[in-house]
Amino acid sequence: MNFNPKVSIIIPVYNGSNYLREAIDSALAQTYSDYEVIVVNDGSDDDGKTASIARSYGSRIRYIEKPNGGVASALNAGIRNMKGEYFSWLSHDDAYHPHKLEIQVDYLRKGDRGIILYSDYDYMDASSAFLKKRSIAPPPEKGMRLALLTGDPVNGCTTLVPRACFDAAGLFNERLRTIQDYDLWFRLAKKCRFVHIPQALLKSRIHTGQGIYTIPGHYDECQAFFIRAFSELAEEEISEMTGLPLSVFYARSAVSMKIRGFTGVAAHLLDLSKKHAADAGLSVRLQRKALSVVCYSLNRKFKPAYWIKRFRNGSPP
Repeated sequence: MNFNPKVSIIIPVYNGSNYLREAIDSALAQTYSDYEVIVVNDGSDDDGKTASIARSYGSRIRYIEKPNGGVASALNAGIRNMKGEYFSWLSHDDAYHPHKLEIQVDYLRKGDRGIILYSDYDYMDASSAFLKKRSIAPPPEKGMRLALLTGDPVNGCTTLVPRACFDAAGLFNERLRTIQDYDLWFRLAKKCRFVHIPQALLKSRIHTGQGIYTIPGHYDECQAFFIRAFSELAEEEISEMTGLPLSVFYARSAVSMKIRGFTGVAAHLLDLSKKHAADAGLSVRLQRKALSVVCYSLNRKFKPAYWIKRFRNGSPP
């Protein structure tokens, strides 16, 4: 039986006349044939430049205009209007390799068709010149949620997501402006299985106009997400993924977050570590020894004594 599902490529854009044409051209150049391209103009105010580029493609794409609401709202508008069985996100400043969809659909033909696929990708600069390849080390089975809190395993524009997964986990959170993708992957990873394809299927552009640099509140949004997400991990989930006692897991995660600059998250995790150590009946001496080992192995910037003090008295870093 042939399996040739329609794929909806959704391109959200705001004031993106500089790169939009390259993104649309890469979507239309896909070697897989059954797809649609939906461009969602999220209230651009660039004197019609973005709209003009999108409209120049005529019937080759579907074009939607909406008031500005952020990337999440533009993606959701595309998802609600898509005709495909699978969702494929393409940022207006990125570009697909021509075989992106063909390789992913071919993978689905061989097995489970309800999985979420993601892949390696290439970096390019503002002038579209190749910089380097990003090869992903995929997490173990059932380890994606933790991997999302400790690294960046998924580039959203490499994904291919069954539409049914949105029914299970919901759409993008439109209250989030810069971390809406990781919030959704974290929810999806509880309902659906992520599978990595070890090939570069995307060209991801690095430039100073990216939202993480230009949209206010990115740092605070990240901190709030991490605090909530760590709190949502179940004890059984942590144990299965790491094999660590909860007190050690949270202490180790706190040091890692401190090194990454998320001091509020680190303080929250150290509070959790202290609570679980006390609940487990560990003596103060054993608590200090365990945390000292964690700090020694993971932290070269900060003295273990500092973190031991923080661990004992609950003061913020």
